[in-house]
Amino acid sequence: MSDPIFSKFSRRGFLAGSAALAGSSALAQTANTTEIEGDISQTIRRNVSSFRQLDWRPYFSNLSNGAILVDIQSRALHYWSEDESLYKLYPTSVPLTEDLTRLGRTEVVRKVEGPSWRPTPAMKERNPEWPDYVGPGPDNPLGTHALYLSWTYYRIHGTHDTRKIGRRSSNGCIGLFNEHIQELFGYSKVGTQVLLI
Repeated sequence: MSDPIFSKFSRRGFLAGSAALAGSSALAQTANTTEIEGDISQTIRRNVSSFRQLDWRPYFSNLSNGAILVDIQSRALHYWSEDESLYKLYPTSVPLTEDLTRLGRTEVVRKVEGPSWRPTPAMKERNPEWPDYVGPGPDNPLGTHALYLSWTYYRIHGTHDTRKIGRRSSNGCIGLFNEHIQELFGYSKVGTQVLLI
């Protein structure tokens, strides 16, 4: 007859050790990416119900040119078309830290398919080893499409590194899966309202 207390502790020890090993290898894998989440080993509890359909009225006075709401806490992007016929909800990546996070109202000022990327001066200062320029393609941190906002250096863009979605992993931008940014790129236009909360 086996000792149930011994089995429980052995199982716990095995699971804890496995989780620690998996966490450290995941961190090592992300170390070579352009944007990484600092410490993914901490468990953060979130209210999953916060990732839900919202009404646009508490956030916008109208839907002129369509509207995008980015909720940093729930890591979700909401899009409403101007005629209210279309509503989309997408999971996002969000900035690594509060000081990299910009909140408030802005708008889409430019749309680029196959964007190129250059680190901001602050990013280059923090990470001098980063390249000065990355052209369009699979190594580009902006993915396949980018919506440039009226705030300097801020974008809503895709990512080739799908591990970033749903996490704090950017230097200020909002990231989407490439298939989602391609879809949003088609719906939005220059002048689409954007609110980050």
